[in-house]
Amino acid sequence: MDRLAAFEIYIRVVDTGSFSAAARHFDIGQPAVSKAVAQLEEWLGVKLLLRSTRALTPTEAGQNFYIRARRAVEESGAAVLAARGTAAGLTGKLRVSAAVCFARLHIVPKLPGFLSKHPDLEVELLLDDRNIDLVEEGVDLALRMGDLRDSNMTARRIGEARRRVLATPAYFDRCGIPTKPADLLEHHAVVYTRDINSGEDWTFRRDSVEQSIRLQSRVKISATEGLRAAVFSDIGLAVASEWAFSPELKSGAVVAVMDDWKLPGIALSALYPTGRMASGKARQFAAFVEECLSAEFAPTLLSA
Repeated sequence: MDRLAAFEIYIRVVDTGSFSAAARHFDIGQPAVSKAVAQLEEWLGVKLLLRSTRALTPTEAGQNFYIRARRAVEESGAAVLAARGTAAGLTGKLRVSAAVCFARLHIVPKLPGFLSKHPDLEVELLLDDRNIDLVEEGVDLALRMGDLRDSNMTARRIGEARRRVLATPAYFDRCGIPTKPADLLEHHAVVYTRDINSGEDWTFRRDSVEQSIRLQSRVKISATEGLRAAVFSDIGLAVASEWAFSPELKSGAVVAVMDDWKLPGIALSALYPTGRMASGKARQFAAFVEECLSAEFAPTLLSA
């Protein structure tokens, strides 16, 4: 038995906590599983598992080896996929975490094209504006916006959008069109409270001039869908990414103003669980999202 096969058996034993379950998975006898683990322990010169009548528990060395063995198996799978190309298609299940509004506007409508290329792939979208635990939820790929608080995650930035000052034409007809940051003090804003970069405070730049403004707000909302609904209801203007209002910006239902004043952009990153090599499925889905945004917005795409 080659070592990569032994790695896979050991990984399955740790995942299931059982020699018999691993044997059923690979359709081999339980003695073959026990032998593979024993050979690994002999080769490494360390004890990998603590065996009891009730459970199998990795030793400290066994847990460290598990993380690296899993990475080696995933890298091997990714190498095979790269060599064969994408024509062979992807298989299995892919769990993707993304913000509700972003997925609804920019992923779900284009998903049929991706699925048609990979008929044996199942995609499960976990939509939530909050950042969930990737490992605990079994997520293969998370699409997150803004600055990343957890620097330990494996991440690749795949796009960046402008933030813009926007509202409906009816709102601007009623309240006037701001042309400079100071004009915003005469307006009411709808504030998205989950924007960790600023919220009510924004710094505008034009050439060498920089001005900071605190928006006047009576309405604060913790979900992008709510922010959109408030803007459509003419409650006030908003500072938001063009991703959040792209259909309405194109149709004219929402208008952006003060575009000569620049705001900090917002980045989209592909995040993968800590300690794991990104699977081929996850990497290809991230590339699919990157291509969708590039085709729709032609944004500044940032390579890793």
